[in-house]
Amino acid sequence: MQNTQIIKRKLTRAVRVGNITIGGNNPIVIQEMTNTYTADIDSTVKQIVDLENFGVKLMRLAVPDVKSAKAIREIKKQVNIPLIADIHFDYKLALISIESGIDKLRINPGNIGNPKNIAKVVSAAKERGIPIRIGVNSGSLAKKIIKKYGGITAEGMVESALEEISLLEKNNFYDIIISLKSSDVNMTVEANKILSSRVDYPIHIGITESGYGQDGIIRSIVGIGILLMNGIGDTIRISLITQDRKDNIKICREILEKFNIPYI
Repeated sequence: MQNTQIIKRKLTRAVRVGNITIGGNNPIVIQEMTNTYTADIDSTVKQIVDLENFGVKLMRLAVPDVKSAKAIREIKKQVNIPLIADIHFDYKLALISIESGIDKLRINPGNIGNPKNIAKVVSAAKERGIPIRIGVNSGSLAKKIIKKYGGITAEGMVESALEEISLLEKNNFYDIIISLKSSDVNMTVEANKILSSRVDYPIHIGITESGYGQDGIIRSIVGIGILLMNGIGDTIRISLITQDRKDNIKICREILEKFNIPYI
C-alpha cells in the first residue's frame, strides 16, 4: 500500500547551523546530546563520531565550565557535524564557546544575567553567524510567571519564551530556534501549539526528562507524534535515559517514518 503524506508542516523561518539548514522547507533534523564530560575530549569525540557514523547530523554538548568551553575547539577538529553548546547561567561560557568555533548556542536568556550580558552574547553570535536556541523548560520558569498564572502552565511557558525572544530581537538578532519542553505531555503540546501560532521561528520538539524504559518511550512518542500531526517541529530529540544514544535516534526515525515525514 502506498504511504500517503498527510502531515503539512508549518513553514518556518530557515536558520543555518553549520552545514545544515533548520526550518523552511528543509527536512526535520534529528539531533542528539552527548552524555560525556565535554572537557574529556577523547571520550566526547568518540561518542560524537560513533553517532556521526550512525547518521546523526547535529549534536549538543553540555558546557558547564570554562574547560569544557575551551575543549570545543579541539573537538571541532575531529568531527564533521555541527555542534551546539548548551549554556546555563554563565554568559562567559557562551562567549568562550563562540571563540572556540561552536556552530549554535542553546541558552535561556533569563538565567544568564542582565541585558548587557545577553547583548554581548548576541553581538558575538551575530558576528560569527551563529544561531541561538532559546530553551524554556517548565521546571525553570521565573517565579513572577508562576505567580501570574497560579502555577506552572503552558501559557506561562509561552510568555517566558516570548520575553526571551524579545531580548534577542531588541538586539536585532533573528537567527533563533525555540524549544518549549515539559515532562508533562499535555503541557508540552499546548505550549508549542500556542507558540507556533504566534511566531515563525523554527521549533525544536521533545519531552524533557523522559526517564527510563517503556514509560519514557510512550510519553515521547505520544507528545512528539501529536506535535508532528499539528505540523510543528523542525528539529527533534528523544531524551531517554540510556547509555546508548542510538536508542534515542532509532525511536525518532521510527516516529518520522510512520508519518512519512522527510528527515536527516
